[in-house]
Amino acid sequence: MEILQVVLHTPGPKWKKGIDFREQPGVMEHVSFYSELQEKGKLKMGGPYLDVDSGGMMVASADVSRKELEELAYKDPAIVTGLLQYEVRSWFIAMK
Repeated sequence: MEILQVVLHTPGPKWKKGIDFREQPGVMEHVSFYSELQEKGKLKMGGPYLDVDSGGMMVASADVSRKELEELAYKDPAIVTGLLQYEVRSWFIAMK
């Protein structure tokens, strides 16, 4: 049995509708934040959904607890500025 913690991102109040995610003000700070987590071994994978205005998902490494991920996600610059909103969920991986 494998359970991983994930962060689901959705557009926040500062998100500009209809604008590509790469063009959103502050998105590069968000990318840098999660890139640092990946370099530290805390992030397994992540990225945006391809549908316009739909957000994205980050999957934490196996040793990251839900509490730790909630604390990290709260510090994301895109969350702080209101570009994105987030929800942390525990994901049971039933199929590989």
